[in-house]
Amino acid sequence: MALCAVSALALAWLVFTRLTEGTGWLGFLLSAFAAFLVLLYIVTADRLGRLAATDRVMTVLVVTGAVILLVPLVLLNVYIFQKGLKALRLGFFLDDQRGITPVMASSAGGGAHAVVGTIQQVGLALLFSLPLGLGAAIFLNESRSRWRRPVRVFVDAMSGLPSVLAGLFVFAVLILPYASSIKIFSFNGLMASLALALIMLPTITRTVEVVLRLVPDGLREAGLALGSTRVRTTWSVVLPTARTGITTAVVLGVARAVGETAPLLFTAFGYDLMNANPTDGAQESLPLFVYRNIRKPDAAAVERGFAGALVLMLIVIGLFALARFIGRDRSKARTRKATRRPVRDATPVPEDAA
Repeated sequence: MALCAVSALALAWLVFTRLTEGTGWLGFLLSAFAAFLVLLYIVTADRLGRLAATDRVMTVLVVTGAVILLVPLVLLNVYIFQKGLKALRLGFFLDDQRGITPVMASSAGGGAHAVVGTIQQVGLALLFSLPLGLGAAIFLNESRSRWRRPVRVFVDAMSGLPSVLAGLFVFAVLILPYASSIKIFSFNGLMASLALALIMLPTITRTVEVVLRLVPDGLREAGLALGSTRVRTTWSVVLPTARTGITTAVVLGVARAVGETAPLLFTAFGYDLMNANPTDGAQESLPLFVYRNIRKPDAAAVERGFAGALVLMLIVIGLFALARFIGRDRSKARTRKATRRPVRDATPVPEDAA
């Protein structure tokens, strides 16, 4: 493979510097990569056959695509880390923006009100969406109703729903007509949690449905054969078996909604001071905190916005790491533990020796 890469670079260099005037470094790299794939296929097919050559070429394409996607992601994370670390202090998690003026340093004040708002809004959204998503997934996978297809189509359509439409829906249906007469339907954290619940619901439903499909049918048949009802079998056999996957679905749903900004602009509205009551007045969140500070003209506010973005990024990375940890394959760990366990000598002891 290394010799193919060297040959491809040499061929591209010959074409771009000696035979033509060239088209820049991007054209040089693309031409060298294409020549590398062709040479790799020819050499591998000659030695190992066409099937192995195709497999090796596709492996190179997949790895190359992953690297191309990984590089800007890493650069973005490094950039946010460098910018946000300037204003990230312990006080960021203890203070709000009370008394903060543009002439103050970026380390003055904090985003405690945004952290509290994010926790409350996402927590309420999870409280609303988890029972509905779990029930919908059980209905789609365990029932035999003719309404499964329309419900699945509806869930698929919600999966592709732009997040801003969730906020507009709550704004148009609840806030706009009822805010003047019913206080709870004004701009507050509860309305924001309803919008986030609309975003989390399809993610939780689809993930739990996939997890329930992985439960062996033999377990269901065993429960039914013992005389249990289908509901009891689902509650006592299927759900406990899939609890790890359900937990992963919950974490993924939270990670999907915790960084959304657009629906909060029409629901939570944002507030610079601490508001620990999600039903009383506008409330801040980390995405809104970042959006509002990045747009300010003073450099200190921009640095505070990057600090909020860093905290939000760490939360999302932590949630995905938690999902990976919960959904990891435990069969290998059990196998290693079983092999390390000492085997007792089962040879019977003679009566004379005893």
